[in-house]
Amino acid sequence: MTQILIYAGVAWIAVIVTMYLGQRSMIYFPDQTEPHPHDHGLPRMESIRIAVDDSVEILAWWHAPAGEAQPVVVYFHGNAGHIGERDYKIREMVEIGYGVLLATYRYNAGAGGKGSEQALLDDARRAIEFVKSHGIAENRIVLYGESLGSGVAVAMAAEHDVAGLILETPYSSIAEVAHSRYWFALAKWLIHDRYDSLARIGKVRAPILLFHGDADTTIPMRFGERLYDAAPEPKEAHYYPGGRHTDLYDHGAGEVVMNFLDRCAARMRAG
Repeated sequence: MTQILIYAGVAWIAVIVTMYLGQRSMIYFPDQTEPHPHDHGLPRMESIRIAVDDSVEILAWWHAPAGEAQPVVVYFHGNAGHIGERDYKIREMVEIGYGVLLATYRYNAGAGGKGSEQALLDDARRAIEFVKSHGIAENRIVLYGESLGSGVAVAMAAEHDVAGLILETPYSSIAEVAHSRYWFALAKWLIHDRYDSLARIGKVRAPILLFHGDADTTIPMRFGERLYDAAPEPKEAHYYPGGRHTDLYDHGAGEVVMNFLDRCAARMRAG
């Protein structure tokens, strides 16, 4: 029995060490595809590169707003796939004249960087600086965070005086989500990139829209509910029965997002 316990203990330690050393490969899934907006039915958008440090330029699609009273959506996507796969989420925004910056991260699209929380937050800051360099004030920017990107968006909303914050399938923290799956590996205490949205959400001063599906197995809805409960007003949540991690637009989320953006635009026009 003693020998069995020793072997089990050694195996457990080996699992912990392996997961600890490889944890970022379990969070970030590089995709070197370099999609072009013309190939995704978005000819009005421009494919650009934004310098985030001396050696890395992230890929982004940019559409300038049609007028000074139009919001500009800065979209931070999830940990996998490429920005072209989000074309259906931004198409109506572009068609009605809203500004959109759909940015990827430094570990994607041939940028040559590596993923980490600090790196992604730096990428997001450069993306916001790009928008501001076009004469667009922070209070015209609406941040949109999807999945992993929700943590990026919350962090940026806590730092900037933006017009709104949209959170699709968000979480309280990556550490909590990881621990719910890998409790045996002490994930909550050993994870590097925590994306602690719960600790940051109280600093957000903008209206918040959050939506989640109750059949989401990637980020279970309880983590989104926990974040929503901690969020300051004004806020609204939409929970979709049967909604999974990537199909919420099939459940009507697109209409909810556009309604929220239209209200942001109305507040801008009202001054």
